[in-house]
Amino acid sequence: MNSEKKMNLTAKDVLEKDFKQGFRGYDQDEVDKFLDLIIKDYENFQKELEAVMQENNRLRKEMQNTSEQTRRVPPASTMNVNSDILQRLSNLEKHVFGSKLYD
Repeated sequence: MNSEKKMNLTAKDVLEKDFKQGFRGYDQDEVDKFLDLIIKDYENFQKELEAVMQENNRLRKEMQNTSEQTRRVPPASTMNVNSDILQRLSNLEKHVFGSKLYD
């Protein structure tokens, strides 16, 4: 499942945005400083998002590998039952065949 959403703006879009000036325009330096902060936030967000996505992919692969390994190894309860059955079979053979079996 890929829940990645497309962003409307990039840091470059914010950097290159030009605003029209009106009769009572905003202070150009103040707007530029604020946009610079937004650009830094976008860049940091993109880096963080990339890192999280890489970690997510790594954990998915690790989970898949663990799941595959788990399927190959019988559960401990099955191994205990098999061990118990083998021990009982050995005791039964000793009882039925006695020492002839081990001569």
